[in-house]
Amino acid sequence: MKSLCRLAAVSIASLIIAGCGFWGDDGEEVEPNPLVSFEAEKTVSVLWSASVGSGLGNKYHQFRPAIDGEHIFASDKDGSVYAFDVKTGKKVWEVELETTIVGGVGAGVGRVAVANEEGEVVVLSAEDGAELWRANVNSEVTSAAQFNEELAVFQLINGKVIAFDIVTGEQRWLYDSQIPRLTLRGTSSPIVASDVTFAGFASGKLVAIDNAKGAAIWESRVALPQGRSELERMVDIDGRPLLVDRMIYVSSYQGRLVAINPFRAQVVWAQDVSSYHSLAEGFGNIYVSESNDAVQAFDRASSASVWRQAELENRGITAPATIGSDVVVADYEGYLHVMSQTDGHFVARHKVDSSGVYGDMLVKDDVLYVLTNSGRLAALSIQ
Repeated sequence: MKSLCRLAAVSIASLIIAGCGFWGDDGEEVEPNPLVSFEAEKTVSVLWSASVGSGLGNKYHQFRPAIDGEHIFASDKDGSVYAFDVKTGKKVWEVELETTIVGGVGAGVGRVAVANEEGEVVVLSAEDGAELWRANVNSEVTSAAQFNEELAVFQLINGKVIAFDIVTGEQRWLYDSQIPRLTLRGTSSPIVASDVTFAGFASGKLVAIDNAKGAAIWESRVALPQGRSELERMVDIDGRPLLVDRMIYVSSYQGRLVAINPFRAQVVWAQDVSSYHSLAEGFGNIYVSESNDAVQAFDRASSASVWRQAELENRGITAPATIGSDVVVADYEGYLHVMSQTDGHFVARHKVDSSGVYGDMLVKDDVLYVLTNSGRLAALSIQ
């Protein structure tokens, strides 16, 4: 079983510390919780599935599909990028870039973007896969690009955020943050609005960046490093911030879940919780996959804990996704665990692929899209 705790030293060479999260304080290996028995209330059905090349490989990369319009896009590790019809799963186009891809696919405004291990980003046409432009960012990009009508924005593993003109590929601005020497393996993806970009960093800070000049408008401390060792002081923001009803929600590893008013740069509430995943929302709750793989729901208005599902601890779960009245996570064995948004009890379970699922899942029009480690892209319904 592969470790899902992505630790890396930010230096000339990255140091990946294996086994984190599956070892107890006494040095004994922690076994994943066994699957619990329950009476299924719902059924998971596969609407379609498609093959995405050679799969995602054995490195922990944040591969995930992306949806733009009527197409869903995905890539494999060997440089193949695919577009499928989001409703039928029919392949629309395939492009062979002949390079090793390390970052997830980003899509928006008729563009598709990927990044390779040489620190190069490639932007394609969403219509036919034709290459529009590419640029060297001189650093690894492990998260998906984000777009607005003018910019393509990439967050780099070295703590920088870089924005390019979406049409010409010309660099518009570069924001540079100071990050600790030891960080999680990966980065957050920013929220890119029309005039501001919100980005979370390994320092535990959320920063609002002016899209016109690339300068910081404000920064807010999500988590404060504590402890004697560098491991104890890690407070990375690796999950993408969530914008709901003019409020930003963001979590950090060994830190907090916070609600921030972006107009006042004010922390409205905070709860101690450790997570390196993106968040989900629904039924007035914010859902968090904790770093020990418990799932917890917090009231969006009051921050009170609504429920906590601990039966999935140490199963290497993904970020949560909400669909209908349910919240779903996938695990390292390829199981989908479907829980009620009301109280967190299990309502269904489905094994989508024995290779497991690491990347975030997507939901559109009450359909759940999952990309497995072997490269199977599946569209599922829950009824």
